[in-house]
Amino acid sequence: MLVGGPTGGLVLRGAIRGQRRRVVSASALGMTHQACEALVPVVIGAAIDSAFATGSAQALLRWLLLLGVLFLVLSTCYRTSARIAEGAGEHAAHLLRLELGARVLDPRGGADANRLPGALTSVATNDARRVGSVATVLPYGCAAIAALVVSAVALLRISVPLGLLVLLGIPPLLWLGHRISRPLEQRSETEQESAAHASGVAADLVSGLRVLKGMGAESAAVDRYRTTSQDSLAAALRAARSRAGHEGALLALTGVFIAVIGIVGAYLAMDGSISVGDLVAAVGLAQFLIAPFQLLAYANAEFAQARASARRIADVLASPTAVPGGTQTPGPAAGHVRLRNVHLGDLHGIDLDLPAGSLTGIVTRDPAAAHDLLLALARETDPTEGRVELDGTPLTDLDPDLLRRAVLVSPHDADLFESSLLDNVRAGAAGPDSVEAALAASTADEVTRLLPDGGDTVLAERGRSLSGGQRQRVALARALAADTPVLVLHDPTTAVDTVTESRIAARLRESRRGLTTVLITTSPALLAVTDRVVVLDGGTVSAEGPHAELVTANETYRKAVLA
Repeated sequence: MLVGGPTGGLVLRGAIRGQRRRVVSASALGMTHQACEALVPVVIGAAIDSAFATGSAQALLRWLLLLGVLFLVLSTCYRTSARIAEGAGEHAAHLLRLELGARVLDPRGGADANRLPGALTSVATNDARRVGSVATVLPYGCAAIAALVVSAVALLRISVPLGLLVLLGIPPLLWLGHRISRPLEQRSETEQESAAHASGVAADLVSGLRVLKGMGAESAAVDRYRTTSQDSLAAALRAARSRAGHEGALLALTGVFIAVIGIVGAYLAMDGSISVGDLVAAVGLAQFLIAPFQLLAYANAEFAQARASARRIADVLASPTAVPGGTQTPGPAAGHVRLRNVHLGDLHGIDLDLPAGSLTGIVTRDPAAAHDLLLALARETDPTEGRVELDGTPLTDLDPDLLRRAVLVSPHDADLFESSLLDNVRAGAAGPDSVEAALAASTADEVTRLLPDGGDTVLAERGRSLSGGQRQRVALARALAADTPVLVLHDPTTAVDTVTESRIAARLRESRRGLTTVLITTSPALLAVTDRVVVLDGGTVSAEGPHAELVTANETYRKAVLA
């Protein structure tokens, strides 16, 4: 839908361009409907002059028949136009949501920088709906303009002064309406930003509800959300007042304009310049003009709010990527990973060689260093200095999407989806056999036996219907089922009991035999089954060797693992 660097204007034009056929069809039908509406008072006036004034029943019957045809056409056109226009708006919003989803899920990342998940959700729902509505509103605006033109032409045939009054009065009214919409546009943008922030804070608090209760911080969380919600309410009320003022001002201007038309028409009738039927037609047209002017006021307000939302969508779509896209397509990966003098955050000159097929443990007491290592291995952020290689090729040269099919990084807080347990494990699985093997290796098969519907049991949001240990086992099964050449696991067993952890450790080694596996953990049970352990201290490699040897000889390692 969008071409070039997205801006608010491009987003709006893209929404309309993507639904051009529907918009054109709805506009044509809407203009036909409004033209027929405008002709109704004209036909009534003509009937008065040619039928009532002469007493001709046949003439009256002909005019009534013509009125019936007009009402049949205008009602059919209205229903059809409304249906097509609403469909165009829904399709435009849907396509925008797809674009936003593609940008947020872009393997190069960056769209979520400095944005809460709830805020992104608000952009993809409320803002996309408002921008999509331009495809619905545009046909109404076109129909209103057509009604004004037909009314002006009809009035010109009745009286040149009346027709000129409408033709010369419409442009200033439209210009004033556009000027009046400026405050509404600004306040609407503020309203959407406040609402998005409130949604983000609410989602953030709900996701951490158990932690907040454990800390006894519920009151502080409630106060934080109350403040955010009140700010959002105040912004919404300001936008509502602005819209009410905008619509009121336009209706007042419209009322004055229509009153002037009626007064001029009455004067011309009293002067004998127009007939009684012409006066009835002129007054009817003046009253009819209220509807198209209201449509224009509505369309103007919707466009003002859509422009504000379009800028917010454009900001997300134009977000710089966290990492540049590579050009090389990795072939079948052997799984040899190497870090050469990597500097990133709390990592300072890391040199690390992870041979293909090895099972390596990495121990650090600094959570920030572990986090930065995960970012580097997942290529969510490129090192500020040095490089990470896969089979001798720098990760920066590889396509990020294809890279992550070879290197899977499973974070400690990996979320589960709101679907069945088996569906969670199957997501990204290499095949049905790998699912069964992964369930057994992670002992998640024991979890399925405890659930009412086994593996088909639908989990609550983020897997909250499971205990912490059960969630970890299902998340580990999902990571193992992918069967990737390189798997990086961060503290996968912190919530399981020691007996289960020992079983997982033994099965994990067997299930990953011949594949490269990295365990970033301080669990003695997991580290005991590794080929070697690397110790990070102060952001650099301070020691490496077998687990048993390090426990005996390295005090830093001993404190980290056995404390």
